[in-house]
Amino acid sequence: MSSETPTDAETACFEAGIKFGSLYHQFAGTPVSPESAPSLATAIAESIENQPHCRAVTVDVRTDELEAELAESTADYTELTGRFLEVEIVVDYEGCTVVTRMEMEDGYPLMRLESVRE
Repeated sequence: MSSETPTDAETACFEAGIKFGSLYHQFAGTPVSPESAPSLATAIAESIENQPHCRAVTVDVRTDELEAELAESTADYTELTGRFLEVEIVVDYEGCTVVTRMEMEDGYPLMRLESVRE
């Protein structure tokens, strides 16, 4: 096992992963409707932006998917899952900027690293 100190880029990527884990697991299951989606998106973004090294968070609730889900239901709301979200998180650690995204890919809410800039 190596005792090397992580690089700033590695630490920035780790920080981005922590933010996505918090975002997904904190808000999954939250009741959401087309009417409450904008305020929920704002609450999610502002909550995650509180975390260290977080420079920006953009959360979009896919209301088209939400409305399609509710069209087949007698309820006025459903539970928030990753398939209803598109998210971008930007982390800045010691001058290293990491951009990450979560969006649907092949039916799965995929979280991925978009770029690392030092």
